[in-house]
Order: sequence, then C-alpha cells, then structure tokens
Amino acid sequence: MSVVLLDQDSVIDYLISKEVISASDSAQVEVLTGGVSNVVLAVTTATKKLVLKQALAELAVSEKWEVDQRRAIVEANAIELFNQLSPAQVPKLVFVDPERFILVLERVPTGSTVWKSDLLAGIINPEVGRLLGKTLAAWHNYGEVTPAAKIKFMEDSLFEQLRIDPFYRFVADKNPQIQVAIRKLINELEGDKTTIVHGDFSPKNIMVSMDDQVYILDFEVTHVGNPVFDLAFLIAHLLCKFFRAENHLQVKLLTNTASAFVKEYEKLRPISASVTKHAALIALARVEGKSPVNYLNDGVKEKLQRHTKKLLSSDDVISVEQLFEIRAK
Repeated sequence: MSVVLLDQDSVIDYLISKEVISASDSAQVEVLTGGVSNVVLAVTTATKKLVLKQALAELAVSEKWEVDQRRAIVEANAIELFNQLSPAQVPKLVFVDPERFILVLERVPTGSTVWKSDLLAGIINPEVGRLLGKTLAAWHNYGEVTPAAKIKFMEDSLFEQLRIDPFYRFVADKNPQIQVAIRKLINELEGDKTTIVHGDFSPKNIMVSMDDQVYILDFEVTHVGNPVFDLAFLIAHLLCKFFRAENHLQVKLLTNTASAFVKEYEKLRPISASVTKHAALIALARVEGKSPVNYLNDGVKEKLQRHTKKLLSSDDVISVEQLFEIRAK
C-alpha cells in the first residue's frame, strides 16, 4: 500500500494532529534539498526548529532504485542511540511515525553548512576529519562491546539495497576484469557482524556550525556489520574531491583531512588493511554506480576511474596516505 507523502502545504496540519506543534503556533515551512531518498522539510515556530523526514519508496536518481521505507524506523532508533552517545553531535529525535515512515528531529543551528559544500568551495579544515575519526571510533567501540545495542540493527537488507547492490554489485557487473576483487570485498562486508555501522558516513551528512561544532546526520543505513565500510565511505568521498581539487593547497588540505581522520580513529581501534580497496571501489561507484556525483567533469572522471581500477586490480596493500599521494596521469 502506498503512503501519502507530505509536502509544504500538508505538513503543518499533520504536525498539529500529532501534537508535535500547536495550532496556535505561527509555523513556517522550508523545503530542504540535497537528498535523493527522503522528503525533507524544515518547520520553524517561535520556540521550535525542526526537520521532518519522510522516506521515499524509490530514490530520485537516474537508475531505477527501489528501497524499503522501513529505513525511517531504523534511522529513528539510530538517532536515539547516537544522540545518547554524542548529544553535542547528533540532533535529538522528537517524533516518529512508523506507519507513514516519518521522523522529526531538532534542526542544527542556523548558519550551519553542509561539509560537502564547504569542501567543494575550498573550505577545508582537517580538524573536522580529526573529530570525525575520534567520534566514529568511539561509536564502533561501543557497538562492539554492547550486544544489547545491536538488537535493533541486525537486519541488513537495507544495507544490501542502499550500499552493496548500487555501490558494489552494480559496478562489478560493468567491470568483469575486477569482479573477483569486488566479490572479495562483498564477502568481507557480508561476513562480518562486528559492530554498529552508520552506513552513510559522508560529507553530505555532516554539518559544521559557525562556531565549528560538527553534527552528524542521516542514519537510515545503520546496521550491524563491518566497520571498515564507514571508514572507506568517508575516505572515498574525500578522494573524489581530491581528484577535483583546483590547486596544490586544496590537494594538501584534503590529504591532511583524510590522514587526520584515519590517525585519530587508529588511536582508539585498528583499521583493516582492506580499507583502501573499499574506498577505491566506492569512489569508482561515484562515477559508474547508481548514484554518481555531479561535481566531476569527464576528464577528472577518467582519471579517477583509471586510478581506482588500477588499485582494485592490484594485490598490493596501499595505505590511506599512499592513496592520496597518487594522482592519475
């Protein structure tokens, strides 16, 4: 059965009916953009600043990509957990509607910027990478030693629909020469249930406030799995921007950001040697997968493709630092 989607005209009456806001509130609504998987609306009253998300049944990308809307419930559970662990970095959950796959959370401070936009604009602060490495390692450590926390995230079909299929299998089908290497990476992910994994640890889901506070959002792919994926996912996005970098300073700052992220993480827990292979594949998927990035020109795409396919075809173990030292020619 299809679920009616909220929009700018219907959201206020809905929130009043659910007693999230009052009928006497003078509420303003703003349509937020940038995602492909949810209706996202900001609602502001005199006393509340909220964001409402409603999961779409089919993602807004060029390739057909259907996904279970129950990911909204997973995200609500994850927000509650990670807000308890990092209340200064994860906005508080206000309301969840499991029947219509809707959740409402507190909005991050006005003036905060999406880290992805900052990076693309050349605003690159390696300290953000350092903080993210520390936070992610703490989350992974908690999930590994707290079996009771894993119970709500044991089902991994969403990870299959949102990550394994579009980022791994889809690319493998296009590249017979690296299919064996990709299958090994898939087996590594599917055979490991070590800890609670965010699943979308990407610059687009990280916001930085005007006073440099870092916020982490979008937990709908949270699952129990291999922590290498979170590391590789962020590194891959930094690698894409590394290839796009317009000058030596940006190259250096992006390299330093990736290095700071990894080094801070390693202070709290070890990193798998396969992380660069996963990062290379995910970066390749951002060109050849179901959801390609929109900020790389054809020449940069070709360089990134050659670089990542060469790495995936090799048996050599490459460090994260080496990954960012190599510029495809």
